[in-house]
Amino acid sequence: MDFGFSEEQREVQALARQILGEQVTAEKLAAYDEYATPRLDKDLWTKLIEAGLPNVAVEEAYGGMGFGFVELALLLEEAGRTIAPVPLTQHCVSALLPIQRFAPDALKEQVLPAAVRGELLLTAAMVEHLNEEPATPVLTTATPEGDALLVSGAKRAVPFAAEADRILLAAELDGDVAVVLLDRAAQGVSLEPVHSTAFEPQYDLTLDNVRVGGDAILVRNGGAAVMTWAAQRTVAALCAHQLGASDCAMRMAASYTSEREQFGVPVATFQAVGHRMADCYIDIECLRLTTFQAASLLDSEADADTEIAIAKIWAGDCGHRVSYATQHVHGGTGIDRDYPLWRYCLWLRHNEMTLGGSSVHLAALGERLAGGEALFD
Repeated sequence: MDFGFSEEQREVQALARQILGEQVTAEKLAAYDEYATPRLDKDLWTKLIEAGLPNVAVEEAYGGMGFGFVELALLLEEAGRTIAPVPLTQHCVSALLPIQRFAPDALKEQVLPAAVRGELLLTAAMVEHLNEEPATPVLTTATPEGDALLVSGAKRAVPFAAEADRILLAAELDGDVAVVLLDRAAQGVSLEPVHSTAFEPQYDLTLDNVRVGGDAILVRNGGAAVMTWAAQRTVAALCAHQLGASDCAMRMAASYTSEREQFGVPVATFQAVGHRMADCYIDIECLRLTTFQAASLLDSEADADTEIAIAKIWAGDCGHRVSYATQHVHGGTGIDRDYPLWRYCLWLRHNEMTLGGSSVHLAALGERLAGGEALFD
């Protein structure tokens, strides 16, 4: 049995690598350092839309490619390899996928074709202050007003909120959870910029009796399952992005140590350096295995709670170790702002901590094991 990627999957990956590799450079990324300008390359986003890549997992009926989550994970790996300044995870995974899976047909017809054409940019508000559980909103509530809902509360660190046209979020409604697609320009919506380690544009979102019409409601009840479904795929997407970023950082270090000489020989020939690079390679290949195991299960709508937790634990630990090792073997060059490695180290840390670090997922996995839920047959 062939466990490799199919020809179509490799073509998606190759197309993504070609476009992102050509369009994303260290010089272009430097323009976003220290929030000099919003970290969103609109020209690159347009090129990706024209190539159809952000819509790789959108059904053909709505203008997408009709592939699945594995193909989307391959795209996100390439985005991580270049740390591209585009909202692929937020638009394609956190918002577009749950809309396609759970929204009423009328809302799908309204949003999906426009998103495929690049006319709508989407994001999702996943966390609140001191609450990283997307399925259990505490600070955001909704009250009925006829067919509409009035939503009040706050969400924390919403990526690309000011740049997006619609924001998917959950709110507590009469002891249950509703999920809505909020118009960013609606009355009562306010955004406050916050700074993140990786310079990704993020905003604190405050809602004051924002009216969401019935045509913009994904579900009125049972939204916890919707947000759990979306969060699982977002975590897996972070793992795929971490895989690409880690792999690029390792290859950058391997190239540098092969060229940098000390005592008349390449640094790469030192045993200690070779061991550190070998450890990085093993970590990254383990992350690749766990990430695509989780992605494969999600693609088939199978239970993947355990595999997602394992992948996120590896994503955190791998990113942490690769960041330290690559900086170490680079010496002072590793922290030089004129050299690109430092940006990758920031993103490795960013992905590590987003939606729970390794310790959080390790504790959750331990509870599942203790309860007999994560044991394999």
